[in-house]
Amino acid sequence: MTNLQSRFWEEKPLEQMTDNEWEALCDGCGRCCLVKLEDEDTGEIYTTSVACRLLDRESCKCCDYENRFASVPDCLDLRKEQLARLSWLPQTCAYRLVYEGKKLADWHPLIAGSDVKMKENGISISGQTVSEDNIELEELGNYLHEWPIATNNHE
Repeated sequence: MTNLQSRFWEEKPLEQMTDNEWEALCDGCGRCCLVKLEDEDTGEIYTTSVACRLLDRESCKCCDYENRFASVPDCLDLRKEQLARLSWLPQTCAYRLVYEGKKLADWHPLIAGSDVKMKENGISISGQTVSEDNIELEELGNYLHEWPIATNNHE
């Protein structure tokens, strides 16, 4: 078992992380599990407050993590994706920050020791979404939402 007390995210690139390190790096905000809309003309991505049907909207954890790709065909395995192509990842996302060579924010659970500061900074989507099961496709535009970006106190 990897010692997750070390600052592994500063010592190795994402592609060299163990499964345990990769999972620990996720702050658990839930933002990657939000439905996004793309403007066909500009390619711009818009985030909504509509969550994937598998997301527990309070804990921000997937209800069927092991089978999510079979259950939700458009669920992305970030570990297998080219992060450079995923510009829609929030600027607060630890995977994005590490990929871009930036430091994790003070509120990140690996730095702060818990998710309390993340929630205090408004990063978590806990309690702020609706399930996609309750929304008709043509209604998605009514749920556009800009999520806060907390400053990265380490930069």
